[in-house]
Amino acid sequence: MRLFSPFRLLTAFACLAIPLTALAGGDATLTLTDPAGDDNGPGTYKYPTAPVYTKGSFDLRKLEIIDKGDKVEFRVTVGAHIEDPWNSKDWDGNGFSVQFAQIYIDTDHEAGKGFTGPLPGLGSLKWADDEAWDKVVLVSPQGRAKLSSETRKAGAMKSAIVIPTVTRAQGSTLIATVKKADLGSTPLNKWGVNVAMQSNEGFPLSSDLLTRPVNETGGEHRFGGGSDGDCDPQVIDIFAGKAKGDAAEVADQHKALAYKCGSQVAHMPMIYPGQ
Repeated sequence: MRLFSPFRLLTAFACLAIPLTALAGGDATLTLTDPAGDDNGPGTYKYPTAPVYTKGSFDLRKLEIIDKGDKVEFRVTVGAHIEDPWNSKDWDGNGFSVQFAQIYIDTDHEAGKGFTGPLPGLGSLKWADDEAWDKVVLVSPQGRAKLSSETRKAGAMKSAIVIPTVTRAQGSTLIATVKKADLGSTPLNKWGVNVAMQSNEGFPLSSDLLTRPVNETGGEHRFGGGSDGDCDPQVIDIFAGKAKGDAAEVADQHKALAYKCGSQVAHMPMIYPGQ
């Protein structure tokens, strides 16, 4: 008689682990990861010189999207402990000061639907027609009242902006909770997603939605290494390639965000982790 070995038994249970978790009602999670040290946009961007912009503050490491029934939790992890140097609680903020993550979501992967340009303030940036975004979640240190006021700058995009019910920081992770109904209740496994990592600007230009500019020459509170015109993307880090954290994804990001004033517009790829 052929005996069933303990090793084979363990292997069989391991193969069943994921389906059993799903059947048991565990939270479904999509995860994107990003290599360290690519928080330089197209490869040339430099941090502002003020000490509050600590190394790794805008270096995306992971995005987790967790389905919690009637809510969705977004967890954006960066390469540094998240601080609150400007005491955001004093201005009805969310417990952090310098980061600002815009999470763009394609809910249908259909050409001709959604938006192919960014919210005002992110500069020159485009999406492919069949990867146009339908919703954008603002993970900001600003309170809900301030964010709601700022959305007027978005024009026709205003209805696609989602303001979380709760936003907070924990260690090196920004956590935002959103009503699933505000996202259209679309199944997560069909989503395309990416994050435009930026810095919060509490006193933005009248046309910009709370984004800190990237200039040609940096300064105490300005990123450098970009352009003083309107042709560069105002984005410090994104996910690229297959968003598995492979070293090759650094080059993928630099290629996507590459621009030439007057002839080449930077591109924001969508990642479809559930497909």
